[in-house]
Amino acid sequence: MSNSSKKSIEEVVNDVVNEEDDERDTCHIVMQRYFLQEWKTVKSLLDDIVSAGRVSDFSSVRKIRSIMDKYQEQSQLLEPYLEYIVPPLMFIIRTKTAELGVASDEILDVMKPISIIIYSVVTVCGYKAVIKFFPHQASDLELAVGLLEKCHNTGSGTSLREESTGEMEAKCVVLLWLSILVLIPFDLSSIDTSMADGNDVDQEMLPPLVQRILGFSKDYLSSSGPMRTIAGLLLSRLLTRPDMSKAFCSFSDWIHEVLSSQTNDVTDNFRLLGAGEALAAIFKTGSPKLLLEVVPTIWSDTSTLMKSNTAVRSPLLRKYLVKLTQRIALTCLPGRSPSWCYVGRTSTLGEHIPLGIPKSDQGNNASMIYPNFSDQDESCPQEEDMDVPEIVEEILELLLSELKDTDTVVRWSAAKGIGRITSHLTCALADEVLASVLELFSPGEGDGSWHGGCLALAELARRGLLLPINFSKVVPVVVKALHYDIRRGPHSVGSHVRDAAAYVCWAFGRAYYHTDMKSVLEQLAPHLLTVACYDREVNCRRAGAAAFQENVGRQGNFPHGIDIVNTADYFALSSRVNSYLHVAVCIAEYDNYLYPFVDELLHNKICHWDKGLRELATNALSTLVKYKPEYFAGVILEKLIPCTLSSDLCMRHGATLAAGEVILALHKCAYLLSTDKQKQVAGIVPAIEKARLYRGKGGEIMRYAVSRFIECMSLAHIQLTEKIKRSLLNSLNENLRHPNPQIQHAAVEALKRFICAYLVGMGNKSIYDILPKYLEQLGDANVAARRGSALALGVLPFDFLANQWKVVLLKLCSSCEIENNPEDRDAESRVNAVKALVSVCETLTQENEHSSVFSIEDTVSLFLFIKNEVMQSLFKALDDYSVDNRGDVGSWVREAAIIGLEKCSYILCLRDSSGFPSQLQRNESIPERQKEDNIPDDGLQSYFDASLATRLAGGLVKQAVEKMDKIRELAAKVLQRILYNKTVFVPLIAFREKLQDIIPEEAESEWAEPAFSYPRFVQLLQLSCYSKYVTSGLVISIGGLQDSLKKASLSALLDYLQMKEAKERELSLASDILWVLQNYKRCDRVTVPTLKTIEILFSKKVFLSMEAQTPVFCAGILDSVTVELKGSKDFSKLYSGISILGYVASLSDPVNKLAFAHLLTFLSHRYPKIRNATAEQVYLVLLQNGSLVAEINLEKALEIISETCWEGDLDEAKHKKLELCDMADLEAGQLPQATSEPNKAIVQKRETLDENASYSSLVESAGF
Repeated sequence: MSNSSKKSIEEVVNDVVNEEDDERDTCHIVMQRYFLQEWKTVKSLLDDIVSAGRVSDFSSVRKIRSIMDKYQEQSQLLEPYLEYIVPPLMFIIRTKTAELGVASDEILDVMKPISIIIYSVVTVCGYKAVIKFFPHQASDLELAVGLLEKCHNTGSGTSLREESTGEMEAKCVVLLWLSILVLIPFDLSSIDTSMADGNDVDQEMLPPLVQRILGFSKDYLSSSGPMRTIAGLLLSRLLTRPDMSKAFCSFSDWIHEVLSSQTNDVTDNFRLLGAGEALAAIFKTGSPKLLLEVVPTIWSDTSTLMKSNTAVRSPLLRKYLVKLTQRIALTCLPGRSPSWCYVGRTSTLGEHIPLGIPKSDQGNNASMIYPNFSDQDESCPQEEDMDVPEIVEEILELLLSELKDTDTVVRWSAAKGIGRITSHLTCALADEVLASVLELFSPGEGDGSWHGGCLALAELARRGLLLPINFSKVVPVVVKALHYDIRRGPHSVGSHVRDAAAYVCWAFGRAYYHTDMKSVLEQLAPHLLTVACYDREVNCRRAGAAAFQENVGRQGNFPHGIDIVNTADYFALSSRVNSYLHVAVCIAEYDNYLYPFVDELLHNKICHWDKGLRELATNALSTLVKYKPEYFAGVILEKLIPCTLSSDLCMRHGATLAAGEVILALHKCAYLLSTDKQKQVAGIVPAIEKARLYRGKGGEIMRYAVSRFIECMSLAHIQLTEKIKRSLLNSLNENLRHPNPQIQHAAVEALKRFICAYLVGMGNKSIYDILPKYLEQLGDANVAARRGSALALGVLPFDFLANQWKVVLLKLCSSCEIENNPEDRDAESRVNAVKALVSVCETLTQENEHSSVFSIEDTVSLFLFIKNEVMQSLFKALDDYSVDNRGDVGSWVREAAIIGLEKCSYILCLRDSSGFPSQLQRNESIPERQKEDNIPDDGLQSYFDASLATRLAGGLVKQAVEKMDKIRELAAKVLQRILYNKTVFVPLIAFREKLQDIIPEEAESEWAEPAFSYPRFVQLLQLSCYSKYVTSGLVISIGGLQDSLKKASLSALLDYLQMKEAKERELSLASDILWVLQNYKRCDRVTVPTLKTIEILFSKKVFLSMEAQTPVFCAGILDSVTVELKGSKDFSKLYSGISILGYVASLSDPVNKLAFAHLLTFLSHRYPKIRNATAEQVYLVLLQNGSLVAEINLEKALEIISETCWEGDLDEAKHKKLELCDMADLEAGQLPQATSEPNKAIVQKRETLDENASYSSLVESAGF
């Protein structure tokens, strides 16, 4: 068997590989080709298992299972291989069990990994497809029972494991094997070897083999795993055998006890689930003759249990009970196929086409093909009266009530039950059932009732139980369900109802003939497409489109059906924006869809509870204006204008936005509104303000809507009176002062359009009023006013700025700086000021050449101001590292400054390239290392000189190596654009060729990825004009808190230092680090990570082998550390400084004595943790450099350090410190001081500007 199985696998693989892809390929071969690539791997692993007779490597099991799991939704691709997967594996289990015996423990080790493979196939393909390939000889029954007993009695090793060890899978596989073995056509007592001696066994008793199976199955019915379902399947097949009537009676008594007992025990709850599932399976397969005897008892227990609290708490139990009750009803009803059912299609069309009818006439003889259609439409055919058992009526009432259940699985099961039972009733009774279902759609019912009713209607339609004569009752209900959306607090319910209603329409398309559906489709099609395009939920949009597609494909003769189906496909509807703004617009051009779409948007969507959906709906409404401008100008605006004053917030917000968008769309269509209509439109905003609709709940979104409405009105050039203009301008100014940034930005956009439309070029006095007002508000105590005024200045046109441009630029430059008063600091104000500064420069420089206001002197003055003042303000903004409770808010300012520097550089370079005041060579070659600082000397006066170019490139490089990914990426991309700009050439950049090597002209580069960017930018350390910029940014990354960034930046720096000329590079880096410490003295934002960087580099033996330069560097470091640690309360700074002092003191240079003396001073620090850390460093220093203490005192010094409790009494610590000083020949008065006292005014100024210089930040940085 093993060899034959192996051979079969090889033959299949060879056949599939060698088969040519032609039209004669069978479906079997085609499906194999889809799976062929992985089948080779699976086949190889299976061959190894079969040849070894067991799984030798468990990794092969994991690999096979991972491959199988990928086919969960494409199981049909796996089914052709089941014949070659399952039998060989089951053969191993069968033969090994027979060979080793069920008593052997080894059989479980063989079986478990194989069972994992088989069970993974079962989970993908289902048990029905798999068990067909299980061995089913009669002799295997006892073998399988013994194997199940072995698995059942073997406990699991542990419940805490990462992956299955095969115990559960082994039980499931054996149970499935038994479920097919119990179907053997022999009396089970004849197979049971324990009954070979008839004298020893009571003939009235069940065969021992059956008793064992029943015992195991009952136990597994209490399981919480998949064994419960499989055990129910096994019992349904075993107990419904003709020779198992006694076993069935015994099981019925046990079931009665289980259903009657109601406890809160967890095991009993699972047993109830298993009992219900098993009974449902038994009533599905058992004969009515067998089941009718127990129906009264089972129904009594089931109905009682259904009303219990246990069922109320368990949706799964209710589902099983509903399934059981419907099958009880089917058992009590006669098996019949009623003649009154609707039959929309026949299996063979040719059988119903009369011979001799020309093909052209066949399409017009539907009545001949479907002779019963006309009768069905008129009335139900007459049938004999039917006596429905009382139990069936009770079950129908139960199922109808369960259609209102709170859980979908229960409603779905009840709907299917109603469909199955109705198919066994007469037409008159079916009408009664339909009437009961339609009662579920009454207005007082909840969403669960509507959902269950839709599911029931779909089941009736699918089974042909809903006759066309009832369409007039059903279709209006379905239309209402397609738009069901009930508001509940801040959300709504109804998506499941709309989805189920689309399912009803889908069922209509599959069940009915197109002549019966013609009028129905005319009603349903617009509503289905409305749902497909405008529903909020993606599943409902796709369900509506699927129902429409089904009807188009099966009903035919639908105008533009194929085009619409291609437009509204599955993927196009996945995006709500695409559905609203593109798919719906394409469909609306066809007849009969525009007005339903407009009505849906107008009545349901612009007043929707979801603010984002309302805004999207207003845009969608405007996209439809082009099809019927006069309809929108007349009817729609007449409806929208009164709604802007509605008491409902959602309605007035949506109506205000919609009115503005419609007006703008009409203007784009060149449709001119009448004078009366323009007056009505112009009065909307004053009416809203008069009604005080800005106040209370919803005032913010109304302000946003009004700003957008003014913007649309300005773009459409609606005629306004002077009074209304003044009123609208005041409204925009109020919105500019609002603290909500969205309202401010909307007001700024509206102001920009409003000024251009109504104030520019009209000699209006408002020009002279607006600018001073905004300039004054730049210094307002209200931060919102400062933010809004800066934004407003940035959008003012040239006419407003020309006369006072210097005042505006000076005011904006001062607003870009960090405020002196900490309470007045606001990062958003500085961001807006930076953006406005750049925007004003662009406005002034773009239009001054065409204006008579500016003279040549004014133009020169403007560009010099941009060079000397604006660029300097932007460079200062690059050093904005403000921090508040939101984090590094200064990064917003730096981001705006980076973009502003790029734009202003282009402005200056464009002016230079125009030939005024000097000519620059476009392809100027910059010689490297011309000067000490390598800045090229152009020798010409220009707006964009070499110094400015170097500061620009250096500032961007510094940002490109700092800690924030977003800023690094932006800085690198801006520098890349500057280097390779084809429109504006930026000259005089030092080492342009080197920069271009580091920053290639690739469109997609991962600059935000530290491993990509740092190795490139660190190369700039060898260029003196950029090295200080790179170092000042690099130390912040290396000494920062982010481990991944620290690792990448440090690795790049160490790799750079290990290249050729390593000593020169170390020396240059040492000089730059000293410069950083001196330049940012007492600025903790920079000095703390710099000290951490020095500590890390010392630990990597960097700077310790620079020969004569090492003492000089260490002396400089010692001076800086002395200044930084003096009076500091920052724990991280103190720890790093102490560690650095320890490294310096460990050297053999003369500077070590000073470092050691300074280190000893911290032994009497007021913080115990600092004293303890210092003691550790002193101990290590003495071990490495014993020359600091006389040899005779060294051992005693180490003893003092190790035995003293430095975290204890401070006086004792001071005493021990003095002892150590005596041993080191140091006196307290000789302890080192800083070589130069820093200017107190400068230090005080830096501390004032440093937003971290507060007690709270010190405590946070210390970790408390």
